[in-house]
Amino acid sequence: MNAFPTPTIDAEQHSNALLDSIKNQIATSNGKISFRDYMDLALYAPGLGYYSAGAKKFGPEGDFITAPEISSLFAVTLLPTWLHVRQELPTAAILELGAGSGKLCVDLLQALDKQNCLPEKYYILEVSADLKHRQAEYIKANIPHLANKIEWLNSIENFTFSGLVIGNEILDAMPVHKFRIHKGILEEYFVTMANDQLVECLDSPTAIVNDHLDKEQFFENNDYTSEINTEMNPFFKSLFQCIEKGLLLFFDYGFPANEYYHPSRSMGTLMCHYRHLSHGDFFLYPGLQDITAHVNFSLVAKAADMAGFDILGYTTQAAFLLHNNILEYVQTIKDKQAIQLLTSPAEMGELCKVITLGKNCNYNDTIPYNMLYKL
Repeated sequence: MNAFPTPTIDAEQHSNALLDSIKNQIATSNGKISFRDYMDLALYAPGLGYYSAGAKKFGPEGDFITAPEISSLFAVTLLPTWLHVRQELPTAAILELGAGSGKLCVDLLQALDKQNCLPEKYYILEVSADLKHRQAEYIKANIPHLANKIEWLNSIENFTFSGLVIGNEILDAMPVHKFRIHKGILEEYFVTMANDQLVECLDSPTAIVNDHLDKEQFFENNDYTSEINTEMNPFFKSLFQCIEKGLLLFFDYGFPANEYYHPSRSMGTLMCHYRHLSHGDFFLYPGLQDITAHVNFSLVAKAADMAGFDILGYTTQAAFLLHNNILEYVQTIKDKQAIQLLTSPAEMGELCKVITLGKNCNYNDTIPYNMLYKL
């Protein structure tokens, strides 16, 4: 514990308030809640969860840095895809799912403004009132002349959309169930109390885990811990219902299923981020740290296909950025350093993947993808 920066008194009080709420939830749920429900509360409890409250999350002063935070060059690599969509749909809009600090929105609209190809609207789906306020302030400070293009959504229910959908590191922020396979027996991790402290315990799996998990692939592993996202199906179903025509780009850390559940990854992919320190203590400062799991892109493809989307491509972030000529925009030493972070196999280049989906939108060579991996 001493290795971690100490939160301020206000931040610690905030964390304790969330901790009390979680303890109350456990007490009223027969003494335990699933790890998925704990993760959901830690991240999204109204006014208290990590993404619902006011702590700064992105950039050098936050807990982690996303690709758009590293460089505005990330945004310009989206231009070819946008131009393709706009060619088919002259009135196309852009929908960003979870806009973080608002930097990608600002960078992309600035780039599109220079190319004279602005969208009719730039929608931002944002469930966090605090992040929505921060995004609005950032947009007002950087592109006040384009602010009228931007509209925030609280949900996509009863929303109709055609254009380009962008989701950068939003799939890995979904709560996941945590499980263990031991000697062929499936058990699920729950969160309970011991000596007034949050602790994990194992019990028989919930029905939703049993239904979603293919236990056959783990029988050869004597002791295997991992996680599964059971929210992909409803997520992509709701997206499909609101989109009339368009392309969808998702950037995230992850693997196809055969790598995600590889024997060498026997402790899973769950990780916490606090002040740029990565660690595995899920109960450290609830509400003040991020909890994330890598994305099973085979599961993404399956859920998207079941919803009705076309699976158009899947590749690495490095391949996507380089194919979109990111090197042509390099002007400074800082740009070169940023591209190293974004494309290097030792950094984000290989671990971060990109998947493209489509609905009623023609696919041709202008979409910068190669099917590098079998999902």
